[in-house]
Amino acid sequence: MARSVHVFVRGAVPQFYEWIETLRTIPSLPPLWICGDCHLGNLGPLADADGRVDVQIRDLDQTVIGNPAHDLLRLGLSLSSAARSSVLPGTATSAMVDSLVSGYRAGLFAGDQPREPWAVHTVMRQALGRRWRDLADDRMNGRDRLPRGKRFWDLTDRERHAVDALFNRPAILQQAMALASPGIKELRVGDAAYWRKGCSSLGSLRLAVVLKLDRGKSGPLRAVVDVKQAMPPVAPIGGTMPNDNAERVVEGARALAPNLGDRMIPAHLLGRSVVLRELKPQDLKIEVEQFSSRQASRSAEYLGYVVGRAHGRQIDRDGRRELARAFSARREEGAPPWFWEAMVELAGKSEAAYLRHCRRIEGAA
Repeated sequence: MARSVHVFVRGAVPQFYEWIETLRTIPSLPPLWICGDCHLGNLGPLADADGRVDVQIRDLDQTVIGNPAHDLLRLGLSLSSAARSSVLPGTATSAMVDSLVSGYRAGLFAGDQPREPWAVHTVMRQALGRRWRDLADDRMNGRDRLPRGKRFWDLTDRERHAVDALFNRPAILQQAMALASPGIKELRVGDAAYWRKGCSSLGSLRLAVVLKLDRGKSGPLRAVVDVKQAMPPVAPIGGTMPNDNAERVVEGARALAPNLGDRMIPAHLLGRSVVLRELKPQDLKIEVEQFSSRQASRSAEYLGYVVGRAHGRQIDRDGRRELARAFSARREEGAPPWFWEAMVELAGKSEAAYLRHCRRIEGAA
């Protein structure tokens, strides 16, 4: 997290909501399902169960029924920190914030989709060209077994027995076979390992499971399933949700990102609430190392549209109009004053927190 302020902002979810609590200008908007951690890396191409690909929100660990303004502010802060890491002037950030809100308002009504920016076009082209062998090369080095080493670690016998038992439960087995592929006659666990994947996997249950799928005369298939512990959210809650964290994540995903939510299963493993998700080769994240001013503004408009569409599909036309009014400026285009002031405050708080973090890291070295 000390590599750049952009990386720091991505990992500082609890701090983000601490900063939000200090702001008095954010309106209380009608609650709906929000991502809760809507930063740049949590949007990208997602395949649905039939292989169709669309850019949607791709990580719903923090999803809650909450204030939709929080998602757009989180994305705006992520984009502005990426712009600062790209050494863009403040005028570029100002234009980007206006584009973000304009795209969001258009997305609420699922109007004309903005043109794909270069970063999105590149990752979409890559996603559309990927097949199962690409996923196998990424996760298993092209083999049927997960390679032990830095990313995958052996399970204990007790843990492996629990994984086998999970995929033998009638309800889980039936759902998994229905999602995996038509015509599956038998499903069994071929391999399973603890998966070290980012900071969030440390201290929680995160497994990768290779399933062997029997289609009879059509020949065998493989599938890789991500088994991820569902943790309590840190985003403020504004409505009634399932008490079980896995059920909360799946319900929020189905509302916000149907390509993802429709192929997720809530379950329990080793006494913990977990979400099962088949990995698709087309599932990628948007990675931006450097922004130009033009790319920053186009990306903000496009991604704002994606979030607006995710929010807008949950409410009727009157609700969408009410939400659009809250994000409308006095002039025809751009962000309202409350949103811009909140962005300025968040940028200052994140920069200060980042420098303090770096100071602690240097002192510990």
